[in-house]
Amino acid sequence: MRRDVRILLVGDDQIGKSTLVTSLIKETFVPNIQHVVPEVTIPPEVTGDNVTTYIVDSSARLENRGQLEAEIRKADVICIVYAVNVPETFERIPSFWLPYIRSLGRNVPVVLVGNKIDLRGKDNLTNERLKTEVMPIMDEFKEVETCVECSAKELLNVSEVFYFAQKAVLHPTAPLYDSREHVMKPACIEALKRIFKLCDTDKDGILNDEELNEFQRKCFNSPLQQQELEGVKNVVRENSSDGVNENGLTESGFLFLHKLFIQRGRLETTWTVLRKFGYGDDLSLREDFLYPQIDVLPDCTFELSSDGYKFFIETFQAFDKDKDGALNNQELYNLFSTSPGNPWKDNFPESTLTNSMNSITLQGFLAQWSMTTLLSYKTTLAYLAYLGYNGDTTSALKIIRPKKAVKKIGKIQKNVFSCYVFGSCGSGKTALLRGLVNKQFETRHIPTKNRFCSVNSVEVNGIEKYLVMQEFGSDNEADVLKDKSKLDLADVIVFVYDSSDVNSFAYIAGLRSQYNLDEYPIIYVSTKCDSDLVQQRYEVQPDAYCRNLGLAVPICISVKSNEMADLYSLITGVAMNP
Repeated sequence: MRRDVRILLVGDDQIGKSTLVTSLIKETFVPNIQHVVPEVTIPPEVTGDNVTTYIVDSSARLENRGQLEAEIRKADVICIVYAVNVPETFERIPSFWLPYIRSLGRNVPVVLVGNKIDLRGKDNLTNERLKTEVMPIMDEFKEVETCVECSAKELLNVSEVFYFAQKAVLHPTAPLYDSREHVMKPACIEALKRIFKLCDTDKDGILNDEELNEFQRKCFNSPLQQQELEGVKNVVRENSSDGVNENGLTESGFLFLHKLFIQRGRLETTWTVLRKFGYGDDLSLREDFLYPQIDVLPDCTFELSSDGYKFFIETFQAFDKDKDGALNNQELYNLFSTSPGNPWKDNFPESTLTNSMNSITLQGFLAQWSMTTLLSYKTTLAYLAYLGYNGDTTSALKIIRPKKAVKKIGKIQKNVFSCYVFGSCGSGKTALLRGLVNKQFETRHIPTKNRFCSVNSVEVNGIEKYLVMQEFGSDNEADVLKDKSKLDLADVIVFVYDSSDVNSFAYIAGLRSQYNLDEYPIIYVSTKCDSDLVQQRYEVQPDAYCRNLGLAVPICISVKSNEMADLYSLITGVAMNP
C-alpha cells in the first residue's frame, strides 16, 4: 500500500504558489514570504489517510529549470496554479505547462488550481464559466483530474486544494472512469464483477441482505441497518431496471452503484472496495496480495492447514450446484472464473480422482490442492487470494520442517508425501501413477515427455495420508537425479523395471550406480508380472541385487489388475518412516 504522497506546485511566477503553501501551514495569510518556500511534511496522523504528505513549492524562472524538472520527475501529483485575475496564466496551462510535463515523460494526476478568487470581489467568488473553460483542457489532457478555485489571502478552499491533490493520487479517476464517454473503464468493470462473484457466497448470482452486509463489514467495518439496505436497493431500483430483484442486488445493480459513487465524486468508496480485495492502482491484483511474504527456513516445505482444507471444501460445495459430489467442466470453470483459470492444465484430470463422467470428486479436489501446495506453494497462495480466502492467506498453509530436523526430533509432521518414480521407457511408470488414481489401464504406450504427476489419499495403519507420485520422462531423469536439492524433496524413491524386458533392470541399476542415492529410501517394483518372466541381462538378478544392498526384494505387480492399494500403502509407509 502507498505510504506517502508527493504534491508539487508549478505555474507562472507571481501567482501565489508559495503563499498557498504558507497559508495552509500557518492558517493565516502571510504577505511577505520568500520566492520558494521549503518542502513541507505532513505526518499520517494529520492527513487521516495513513500516508505522509510532502508539499513541494517550485520556481518557474529559467535559472531554476533543472530543479523544476527534477521535482516534476519525483512528483506523485502536480498542481498547476494560475491566477484567476490574469487570464494569460490560465491560457499557458494547455499551451505550455501540460505539454511541458508530458515532454518529461510524466503521466501523473494533475489538479488545476485557480488562485486569487478574492480579487473578483467578495460577492462574486464563484466562476459560472469554470466548467466550460476547463472541459476542453480535460478532454485533451486526460491526466487532469479536477479544477479547484481558491484564495490564499482569504483562506478560501486552501485545504481543499491539497485534499483534492492527495485524493487524485490515493483515489484516481483515470483507472476507473472515462470522463469523456461517462462510463466505467473495462478493467474497473471486470474487477468489480470479480468482487461481486466472490461476495456471492451461495453462487446464485444475487447479493442477498446477508451477503451485502458481509461485503459492507469486510470493506468498511460496519454493517448496514435494514433501513439503510432498503435505501440502497431503492436507489438502484429507481435507476436500473434489472439492478434489484426479490432476492437482492444483481451484478448490474452492483456495477450501477459504483458508477454512481464515481460520478458523485465518491471515488474513495470504490477504491476502498478494490483495495480490500487486493487491487493496486493499475487494477491488477497486487504482488503482495497474491504472494505474501513468509519467513521460512531453507529446505522447508508447505502443506494445507486445517483452515486451508476447510476453505477448499466449502469452495467445492458452493460450486457443486447439482450436488452430485463432483465438479463437471462448467462447475469447475465457474469456480476458477475469479482467477486466471485452471492451474492444473498439465496432467489434469488424469492426475487425480474423477467419477465415471470424468468430473473431479471432492477427494480428488483436495488431493490436487495438496499436491499443488507441496510442489508449488506460491501457486496455492495466489489461488487462495483469487478464490476469495477470507483473511491472511498464509494461515491456510503450514510449514513442514526439513527431513533432517524431523529425524533429530523423531516426529513426523507431514501429511503429504512425495515419491519419485524412475525406470526405463515402457517399464510401466505411467501406469503405476495412473493406478494411484484408479484410472483404467491403457494398452497403448505413450512415452512421457515431461513430468507426469498423480495424487491420492492412502491409508496407512488406519491413518489417511496423501501420496504424490512423479515421473520425469527418460530425458529429464538425469537432471533430477544429479540435483541434490531436487532429490531431497523426495520422501521415497521407486525404481520400476519390466519383468518381461531383459534390459529393463539394467537401466535402473545403472542409474543407482551412477548417482549417490544411499541416503534415500528406495523401493524396487517389478511390473508386468502377468507376462512371462525373463532373465535380466545384468550381473546379478534383481532379488540378489536387493539383498546385497540390504533392501527388500522387488515387489511384483500387474498394473492391469488395478489392485495395488497395498503397494501404495507400502510406499507411503516407507516415506513416513525413512
